[in-house]
Amino acid sequence: MKVNRVINSKHNIDKGLKRRTEIGKAAARAFNKQGYLETNMNDIAAAAKLSKGGLYHYFNSKEEILFFILDNYIDLVLEDLESQLRALPESRLKMQFIIERHITFYSNHIAQAKTLLHDASCLSSKHHKQIADKERKYYLIVTEVLSEFFEGSMDTKPEDLKALAFLLFGMCNWTYHWYDPKGPITPDILSKMIWTVFLNGITKHGKEKKGDS
Repeated sequence: MKVNRVINSKHNIDKGLKRRTEIGKAAARAFNKQGYLETNMNDIAAAAKLSKGGLYHYFNSKEEILFFILDNYIDLVLEDLESQLRALPESRLKMQFIIERHITFYSNHIAQAKTLLHDASCLSSKHHKQIADKERKYYLIVTEVLSEFFEGSMDTKPEDLKALAFLLFGMCNWTYHWYDPKGPITPDILSKMIWTVFLNGITKHGKEKKGDS
């Protein structure tokens, strides 16, 4: 009897999380279409095909839904990233992997990614800090790989690594303004384009730094 209760409890938790995730996806699409501030709980309920009461069974507020969307998306981006990078033998391969992975996640979770870029500032200070801390962890992972890439080839200062990391994020994230993964340029092709442009740029930057020294 006790085992059955545990199994049923886990099933209910999994079912509840699945439903919350579905609501989060519907809400993210609504935020993208109307804007977070212009979207209300009635809009989200309609997008998720729920009654307003049904929606409040899973979330207490619009801000709670926003936090759920962003927190889950960043967790997905961070999941296993460090172990996957450790399995790659060269920093060059690690950089390629980061770009390809970033574009792939964006392509598979467009609404959530756009919501992160557009609406994170609408979170409460407590929730905003939690998201910012996770974003910083991602940033630190990327700058560590960049530092490894330049090791031995040039003297790279922390401010250089910061600028290069944000340039890379800008290249990857700005695609949301125009990129359609269903179009003729596949995520794989786009990833290779970004890598080629970024690699050529940082290689030239490294040579110019050497020339100045």
